[in-house]
Amino acid sequence: MITAPEITIPAELAKLVEYFDLPLPDRERLREIVHDTFTRLSKTYTLKLQLDATGVDALSANLRGLTEEEAERAISQALVTRYALCPQTVTDVLEAKKQILRHSGMLEFVEAPDKMVSVGGLENLKNWLNQRHGAWEDAAREFGLEPPRGMIILGVQGCGKSLCARAVAGEWKLPLVKFDTSAVYDKYIGETEKRIRKVFQVAEGLAPCVLWIDELEKVFAGSGPDSASADAGVSSRLLASFLSWMQDRKAPVFVAATCNNVNVLPPELIRKGRFDELFFVDLPNEGERKQIFSIQLAKRKRDPRDFDLEQVAVAAKGYSGAEIEAAVQDALYSAYSQKTSLTTQLLIEALGHTIPLSTTRAEEITALREWARSRAVPAAAC
Repeated sequence: MITAPEITIPAELAKLVEYFDLPLPDRERLREIVHDTFTRLSKTYTLKLQLDATGVDALSANLRGLTEEEAERAISQALVTRYALCPQTVTDVLEAKKQILRHSGMLEFVEAPDKMVSVGGLENLKNWLNQRHGAWEDAAREFGLEPPRGMIILGVQGCGKSLCARAVAGEWKLPLVKFDTSAVYDKYIGETEKRIRKVFQVAEGLAPCVLWIDELEKVFAGSGPDSASADAGVSSRLLASFLSWMQDRKAPVFVAATCNNVNVLPPELIRKGRFDELFFVDLPNEGERKQIFSIQLAKRKRDPRDFDLEQVAVAAKGYSGAEIEAAVQDALYSAYSQKTSLTTQLLIEALGHTIPLSTTRAEEITALREWARSRAVPAAAC
């Protein structure tokens, strides 16, 4: 019996060997690891037990996605630091897990403090997400529902696609992990495929969770018919692995992907069954621009009622959410340098100093709208 993270078997023995992939520990096994580690360390240190069964469940949930050895090490470090199994230990273990995943170089924990209320407009998208809230729970499964697979958010740059992806995790109170595509590729043949399988394994171990893939088109940019000559077919094999996982996975991993150029995506990637829906985020309309101004002003400790939101929303016609946020920041700089309060006039002047993307990239945005008109669901209510 041979155990190792990676094993190279000589060719003459390959047919005589049986392979077994050991799964990551489930929540029940993690509870046992918590109990065993506490019992073992109690023989050396004086430890206090201040967690009830609910707290131990939360601690076990925070350990999902780690191997048994990694989980035991994270618990040991937390216990030795606090000399107790206490509520603070639950947070300590989560931080330790973030560090372990960060060092793995493929998945990164991302803080998700935002919720969908911090996103202006996009009512269709919000309603769609609200309907699927909790669909990964046991009660939903007994009702006959399958966990939602994911969505692609296509749209104009700066209109809140990445913010939406992060806000989904905050709204659903699920861990958010970001797929680092640059760390998956390896110069050695076969290593890229191993790494992508490891990403899928860890993501399923963290389930339920939200897997965020930013700029999906860049992940599979080289998966076309000419990819074999460009990268020895690595991109095509990577796409095939991803498609198989999206189609066959059972774990509740919701994939929130963003995309700027859908034309380069393979058609088999965006069909139903892989992703549940393709949403198009356009430039905000006047009502949505008012919401965005209100959110940005409140975020900077300003009362939106002190400003003429109708006037600034009209002045911001053609501006994206990111450009509106930048204009509010510029107006704050002006107010601070002039030793005065932020006013509606300063906001309008800041908008006038910016040429929006809708002007500089008008042709591309028009073409994107034409493509999405009959192929994607509008994220905003008509």
